[in-house]
Amino acid sequence: MRILILGTGGMANQHAKNFSAIDGVSVVGGVDVVPERLAAFCAEHKIDREFASIEDALAWGDFDAVANVTPDRIHYPTTMVAVAAGKHVFCEKPLATDAGKADEMTDAIESAGLIGMVNLTYRNSPALQKGRQMVLAGEIGTVRHMEASHLQSWLVGNAWGDWKSESKWLWRLSKDHGSNGALGDIGIHIVDFASYGCGLDVAHVFGRLKTFHKAPGDRIGDYVLDANDAFTMNVDFENGAIGTIQASRTAAGQLDQLRLRIYGDQGSIEVIYDTGTSSLRACVGADINVANWRDVTYDPVETNYQRFVSAVRAGKTQEPSFRRAAKIQKVLDTAQVSDQEHRDEAVV
Repeated sequence: MRILILGTGGMANQHAKNFSAIDGVSVVGGVDVVPERLAAFCAEHKIDREFASIEDALAWGDFDAVANVTPDRIHYPTTMVAVAAGKHVFCEKPLATDAGKADEMTDAIESAGLIGMVNLTYRNSPALQKGRQMVLAGEIGTVRHMEASHLQSWLVGNAWGDWKSESKWLWRLSKDHGSNGALGDIGIHIVDFASYGCGLDVAHVFGRLKTFHKAPGDRIGDYVLDANDAFTMNVDFENGAIGTIQASRTAAGQLDQLRLRIYGDQGSIEVIYDTGTSSLRACVGADINVANWRDVTYDPVETNYQRFVSAVRAGKTQEPSFRRAAKIQKVLDTAQVSDQEHRDEAVV
């Protein structure tokens, strides 16, 4: 199987490493509008072919699938071109900047009979996968309540770099540069993490978005710093359960932590992913009478990269699919409307 990597920024390195490590898979080309970045990326990963555009790459065409690692607003046009050319697509999140475009992309790839999957990376957590299995098996009874958070600190610390001077961070703070802020960037992760872990879909949202003052005039160079930095949601699920979902880029002390607690009428589970390390605890059975939590063991799981390759080889889409990402995008869009209207909104 031959992969073309579209967009050669920071996350593209993970795509190149992960795909190249799978038996029978090779990364055969790279695409980027910045020649120097493209050349350095291809040299590092020993990729022979370099292209200035997706159209140039498709004119060559000697590849099976595209790993779309472009900025968020570029996902839609480039994916639609790739699908029209008959290529499978593994897209970075979010699938698109709004649900309408995400639905178009989903309909297009499904109609073409191609594989479309989205790199919701925290699905790679074995603790999340095991916790979901426990919930679906009824080990905590009927889900009643949940709480979830995704906490990062790159706006208050420099562990990942200096956001004030590096474009890879600044664009995430600017609507004009295609960012939907924390809601669009990490919101898709925590909404998926929470609803996937619960085995439930979000039915209603009451959202609150916040953009903090970060620089004189709220801009740095060409970047207007107007995208949201944090959000909270109160949500209702389809089964009547309720919960809270929040995310922030200003959580000092947290590099990249996702935390999920699911409370059922017969027990509870807690899943934590913290900067690459997963853990799972449960309070079930007789332990609920004394509020005792025990660690739960779990087995390794396949990565999204491995699942995508397996899906292409088998001709059957696996999760997380375009359809799933489009559904989550509807929740994010609804949260924006809710924030603007200051009221609860149904996820349509």
